[in-house]
Amino acid sequence: MKKRVIFEIKALEQEIVRFIFADINFSKQKMPTPTQMQIICYILEQKKDVYQRDLENVLKLRRATVSGVLGTMEKNNLIKRVVDENDTRTKKIILNSEVEKFLKNHLKEIMKWEKKLIKGINEEDLDVFLKVIKQMKENIEYNNK
Repeated sequence: MKKRVIFEIKALEQEIVRFIFADINFSKQKMPTPTQMQIICYILEQKKDVYQRDLENVLKLRRATVSGVLGTMEKNNLIKRVVDENDTRTKKIILNSEVEKFLKNHLKEIMKWEKKLIKGINEEDLDVFLKVIKQMKENIEYNNK
């Protein structure tokens, strides 16, 4: 049987999402979606202002998709979009302080999920996996040019 890489990657993503969200009590809190979590984490990691175009490049998503996700996040009071002082055509994306506190409080849980996910995988295999994922991303980027 042929190796179905695309299907396996999608199945893995779904299992990861189920794994993480099964550990969360939704009655107490509403969790951001995985894409929203990626955006929140990216904003927290940056030492500079973040704009929509940054997210498009980092997440490899189309402008309309990012715009829709940001719109939902703004509606749910996760972020604010503020006009940049230097360029009035662009808006900075700023996290709600409650979201920032929430994520910092749950960082230990996120690290726990990561540890469970890679349990039993030796360092060399993990390096190979990450190298293959990187190569696949580069292949996609190259073929889109």
